[in-house]
Amino acid sequence: MIQAERIFESLLSSDKTPCVHYIHFTTENVIYECCKGFANIKNAISITDRSVFHACSVTKTFTALAILQLAQEGKLSIEKPVKSYWPEFPYQGDITVHQLLSHTAGIPNPIPLHWIHLAEEHSSFDRDSFFKSIFEKYRRVKTNPNEKFLYSNLGYVLLGMLIEKISGKHYEQFIIDNIISKLKLRPGELGFSINDFVNNVTGYQKNWTFTNLLLGFFLDKSKFMSRVEGKWQPFKVFYINGSSYGGLIGTARSFQVYVQQLLQTNNSLLNEEYKKLLFTENHTNDDRSTGMCLSWFCGQLNGKKYFGHPWGGGGYYCELRLYPEINRGSVIMFNRTGMSNEKFLDEVDKFFI
Repeated sequence: MIQAERIFESLLSSDKTPCVHYIHFTTENVIYECCKGFANIKNAISITDRSVFHACSVTKTFTALAILQLAQEGKLSIEKPVKSYWPEFPYQGDITVHQLLSHTAGIPNPIPLHWIHLAEEHSSFDRDSFFKSIFEKYRRVKTNPNEKFLYSNLGYVLLGMLIEKISGKHYEQFIIDNIISKLKLRPGELGFSINDFVNNVTGYQKNWTFTNLLLGFFLDKSKFMSRVEGKWQPFKVFYINGSSYGGLIGTARSFQVYVQQLLQTNNSLLNEEYKKLLFTENHTNDDRSTGMCLSWFCGQLNGKKYFGHPWGGGGYYCELRLYPEINRGSVIMFNRTGMSNEKFLDEVDKFFI
């Protein structure tokens, strides 16, 4: 615990992030928690356990879970082509639901940094119109189905639309009804809306960095970012354009509850047969391992297998893991830009595994 504490103190004192919330836990208890730093630098607002972050690509694990819930109910088979359920599917070939889930469908992955809109635009934002133009621009697959692993945000946009086609509900409502409500979490703890601006953590980008320069090529910084505050440039309050690939907003503790439920035998979200399927690593047509299950990456730390999902975007970065062999889990959330799989949990989980 002392070593982990030193890592977080160093991150904050050296301005690597304005704030951090990390939790390492069992199915029943919290082993260690660090919740420190500023949720808002200008107003000197400290982070609390009620502070909400953009969860970014961690959302994909909810989308995959929702698809398997529909499969468990007999409403789809993940081994069938998507066109069996959605004739208007915008890509050619017999791409299966499983291939979308495992990022082996060959769907393109344009950089999505500009796929955001301001909070004041949220009520009028038209998701379908926005992505119609994206699919028209990127209408060709990159590889044959299950030929290779190719991470794709667009693939999970399509899965969100498939959930709507089959369930008859908006994607966000399906997730709320079938996952979030079963976790007994309130809207202010986990959801797709910013319900409490007081607890909303401001996202930041370090000012004098190459990443900040790069952002200017992908989004209108004058529209989406405010004036520099010391070493950091804040993002204005925004939403992700595609909820199903990255739209969840929640507290670190809400994701702790989510992982704890997944670690349980006979949990309320998915039966054991489909849970096993969720965490089975996919192999390509020539039997190469991909390191990817159905939305969950797999790996090892200190000899213990884990399933996790990292990634971020403008202003935020987070990682989520579960270690089923020892009934442990962890979550970490930052309010600074992250654009790659940093595997930051390797640095701190190792003290507890």
